[in-house]
Amino acid sequence: MRTVSPRRLRLALALGAALVLAAPAAAQAMTVYGAASLSSAFPVIDKAPKYNFAGSNQLQLQIERGAPADLFASASPAEPQALFREGRCSRPVTFATNVLVLITPSNNPARLRSVYGLRSGGRRLAVGTAGVPIGAYTRQLLRRMQLTSILNRNTVSLEPNVNSIVAKVGLGSADAGFSYFSDYLAARSRLHVIRLPTWAQPPVRYQMCVVRRPGADTAGANRVMREILSSRGRRVLKRFGFGLTPRG
Repeated sequence: MRTVSPRRLRLALALGAALVLAAPAAAQAMTVYGAASLSSAFPVIDKAPKYNFAGSNQLQLQIERGAPADLFASASPAEPQALFREGRCSRPVTFATNVLVLITPSNNPARLRSVYGLRSGGRRLAVGTAGVPIGAYTRQLLRRMQLTSILNRNTVSLEPNVNSIVAKVGLGSADAGFSYFSDYLAARSRLHVIRLPTWAQPPVRYQMCVVRRPGADTAGANRVMREILSSRGRRVLKRFGFGLTPRG
């Protein structure tokens, strides 16, 4: 039986330990932190990354605290622009737009025909919190329409993201809610939609950036960004109800 020298044994053990430590890192999927309203479209564009969908403001805070995001896609420019100023991500790129709609359960139990019907009060209304993009956009729209009083005349539940608004309305736990058109489209079998005036719409712009942190998969993030901006990526976004910005 051949004897292995102590030096060779130490080298073999060290190499084996290094391979064990390297294996999980190599297998780890690139991670995308995305606005909740992108949860239907993004996995269709690219199913390979690991996704974390939530309110854009929540995701920004997580990234600032060192969360393992590689690509950040927000429903508003405010969050990626703030990270860019902090040196935590690349220069943000606009990749989609959206519009706001008023949604009710499919049978519309409150018999709403327009947003102005909410002035009479007494309804259960689901609205995004002020800090999340859908909440900020909703308040901008209501100010333009001089309808901010409906937030006091109705029973308002403040939701952390648009998915929560759609779920609450779809289940009938709210008589109406403000969401993006793309989210209505994804759940239209359970919802009734009421369009809102074009002149009152705030400019809803989605921006994304590559996160700068130790160990970030920058190459993977740039690859996914290119897929989102590609002709196919834009077709998928359009199919899911998003608007498209002119190609630069």
